[in-house]
Amino acid sequence: MRVLLLMLCLGVWVVPAQAAIEAYQFDSPQMETDYNRLIDELRCLVCQNQNLAGSDAELARDLRRETYEMLRQGKSPEQVVEFMVARYGDFVLYRPQFKPTTYLLWLGPFLLMLGVLYLLVRRLRKPDETVEVDADALTKAKQLLENNESNQ
Repeated sequence: MRVLLLMLCLGVWVVPAQAAIEAYQFDSPQMETDYNRLIDELRCLVCQNQNLAGSDAELARDLRRETYEMLRQGKSPEQVVEFMVARYGDFVLYRPQFKPTTYLLWLGPFLLMLGVLYLLVRRLRKPDETVEVDADALTKAKQLLENNESNQ
């Protein structure tokens, strides 16, 4: 009886999962392939590290529906991507296009690596610095060592 009561109490606290299942009817297998490829390559703007296919955010659902509608209207996948980039910027793409506004994004890691390698090589090839010691300090050091050895 206690177990049943405990299960009932816990059951009240469980929040039902709200997973929306989208069932679209595609005109052709190619259209379905294009749709699946697009929602895999487009980033969810809310989640930021998920694609549209893996996100359950409301904006992602809207973008999936918009992608589907554009494909139904006969637009090519390239036109859908152009529309999304024009509307949301390059951030919507997991693999942004190589253009002047994204050069730093594409080349930045390589430039950073080259800079670190340059500094590392420069540091390793740096000549040993010789420290000049005057004769008086050297004589005092020798005397201290001799005194220390004789005390032992």
